Amino acid sequence: MSFPQALRERRRHRRLSQLELALRAGTTQRHVSFLESGRSEPGRAMVVRLAESLELPLRERNDLLTSAGYAPVYPRTSLDDPALSAVRTAIEHVLDAHDPYPAIVVDRHGDLVTANAAFDVLTEGMAPELLEPPVNAYRIALHPDGLAPRVANFADWARHVLDGLRNVLDRDPDERLAALHAELTGYVGPRTGPPGALGFAVPLQLRTPDGELRLMTTMTTFATATDVTVAELRLEAFLPVDEATAALLAKRAAARPPTAGPPTAGPPAAGASAGVRDR
Repeated sequence: MSFPQALRERRRHRRLSQLELALRAGTTQRHVSFLESGRSEPGRAMVVRLAESLELPLRERNDLLTSAGYAPVYPRTSLDDPALSAVRTAIEHVLDAHDPYPAIVVDRHGDLVTANAAFDVLTEGMAPELLEPPVNAYRIALHPDGLAPRVANFADWARHVLDGLRNVLDRDPDERLAALHAELTGYVGPRTGPPGALGFAVPLQLRTPDGELRLMTTMTTFATATDVTVAELRLEAFLPVDEATAALLAKRAAARPPTAGPPTAGPPAAGASAGVRDR
């Protein structure tokens, strides 16, 4: 994709006028217009400013630079690189701190990177093939052979998951994510209520042999990442809504063998970061 086309599509996708983008980037509407028409060639610093003003993910910032003929700025480093031992340690600490409550780390596509031992409460009874790497968190949440049969409020929970994936797609119109959304929609069926009626407060009501768990979720991302893959990592924690759920999860943890670890894991991710942000 040429730079003029890439800039124009990203600006329109974010519903910004040329004037709004120009004000954000500290330039003029005329200059933005010339860049989008190809009448002006952008300098590297201008491309970076435009990418920041559009609040593009690091992957798209690299793509915009490449389309303008410049080398990517943000690296992609394997998470198992020795230089990123501090990042791995931070992830492990956060996951361990959430025990006895389930917590996972997923990548851009929702593929599982790692999980804590408590995650086994979600994977019990699933079809083995769904737990073969790469394990996709979206798929196991809604697949008929995954979590779905054990979710007491499946209709509401499924819409919550699909709406969350749609929000990700709005920010990152990726073909694989779009195909995944279409697949999951097939499992759920047509929407029966008005869009947005449920809001964000949809707990997961999960049936287990010990009783029903009521779990809410929280998402954590790396806030100051300068590496593409770590910027795309998300940590999702499942927290108890009530004391009964907390007690059941604590009981499971106490009965867990001391050497028990994460029930499954996906391929290693990549990246580097200096902090995290909860949202």
